[in-house]
Amino acid sequence: MYPLNRRVVIKVGSSLLVNEEDLTIRYAFLHGLLSDIAALRKKGCDVVLTSSGAAAVGLKLMGVEPGQASLQDKQAAAACGQPLLLAAYKQVALEFGIEIAQVLLTSEDMENRRRYLNTKNTLERLLGNGILPIINENDTVTTEEIRVGDNDRLAAKIAQMIQAQDFVMLTSIDGLYDKAPDHPKAQFVPEVEDVSGYIEATMGVSALGSGGMMTKMLAANMAQNAGVTAWIGEGILERPVTTILNGERRATKCIADGDPQSAFRVWLTDRLTMQGSLVVTNEAARRIRNDETGVRAEDLISVTGEFTKGDVLHVYDEDGEECARGLCNFSTQETLAIARHDDEQVEEILGFKITGDVINQNNLVVLEDRHLPWEAPAEEDDATVAVDLAS
Repeated sequence: MYPLNRRVVIKVGSSLLVNEEDLTIRYAFLHGLLSDIAALRKKGCDVVLTSSGAAAVGLKLMGVEPGQASLQDKQAAAACGQPLLLAAYKQVALEFGIEIAQVLLTSEDMENRRRYLNTKNTLERLLGNGILPIINENDTVTTEEIRVGDNDRLAAKIAQMIQAQDFVMLTSIDGLYDKAPDHPKAQFVPEVEDVSGYIEATMGVSALGSGGMMTKMLAANMAQNAGVTAWIGEGILERPVTTILNGERRATKCIADGDPQSAFRVWLTDRLTMQGSLVVTNEAARRIRNDETGVRAEDLISVTGEFTKGDVLHVYDEDGEECARGLCNFSTQETLAIARHDDEQVEEILGFKITGDVINQNNLVVLEDRHLPWEAPAEEDDATVAVDLAS
């Protein structure tokens, strides 16, 4: 049986909550889910629910087909559907004596350190008062550039944030397969240690959802890095969560790393969006990987993106391999101005006493094998070249 007094984050997608044919709420599933959450809470567990579905429900009011909805349609649909979805949750939750609270988040709330901590404090206060937080991305105000893009990774960030023990992703199939599930030679994968071997086999999304199995793998990796066990299983009607946690039915278990990183390192390395990037010389990258130095202005080759002081930047070597992520000390314009200059020149350029560390070593995390690296942005994709080594 599942142990007492643990923390569980549950993620449910639109395809489980909303009928694809008529875009109505699936109350039978909702009832089974809330009943199961009530059972976990009776065991002393803290539960946080991350829920999609608002935009899917709202599309019916908008008179727009899911496959033809524009970003503006989805934003408006989310505004229409959110009160309907929360009213449904409220109605069913009250049957089990559960009080709920709505928490709407954007990627900026997860990426900005101060807003991240404010969100954490809010969730801790709700859990401390016995209230079930129901979290969703704030689709009404987000744009394609700043949105999380899938609630799997948003839920993984929440699992990291509250230091959960288990993260359960409920979906329309029973777990991960090594090929597309409809492939005649597809094999079920019961346990995963390294998600990178399954990324290519997990393409495709549902008609109503914005994620797919690939986003679940990315989310599982984020959870693993924080010492959280991630589960992927089918969202059945009766006891959809506890039957997975108790091992009563088939699901994929993504094993937590035995040496979880600190909360700060987890927040720093597991990003939802790339705010900017730096390319350094291979020699500088070697020193960074060996924990000998931070990112020095004199070692920069190029700068990409529009960022401000305190944003998290991705650091690459000359071969395009990501080596670290860290908090930047300067804006894009300041970084461009001081690139390829030593400390004395940096002070003269900026007009005040400061070192040439674009990222201090204590604010820099070297990527390990367990992290999934991001590809370096192409130079033509909003890249600003700071220095050409040939010059």
